[in-house]
Amino acid sequence: MPEITRRTLLAFTAVASVVEPAFAEGKCTSRELQALIGAHEAAYVALHRVVHRAGSNSHDRKRADRIEQEALLAICSYPAISRGDRRAKAEYLLATETRGELDLEEHMQAILHSMMQS
Repeated sequence: MPEITRRTLLAFTAVASVVEPAFAEGKCTSRELQALIGAHEAAYVALHRVVHRAGSNSHDRKRADRIEQEALLAICSYPAISRGDRRAKAEYLLATETRGELDLEEHMQAILHSMMQS
């Protein structure tokens, strides 16, 4: 039997957050979550731009990485209450995890804390 890793647990957690009761709220994603996802996407693009830019220094790369991580943590921390928000958050985090980006202990802690706030 395969070992349970943080990534596997995260995948199960994200899938579980998509399973909704029959009385769940509407399907729309809140503007706040849309903005957080947009901010992370922009930070992710900026990070890759800095990393691949000729002449970039370690300070610039560390700063871009920190900004990207903070944007991702904001999504992980977001207390998705509506059906649409839970689905959008889970889909986005699953796609992010597929790229291997959800690898910090803080990501899992933020996701679990956000589930307690819902």
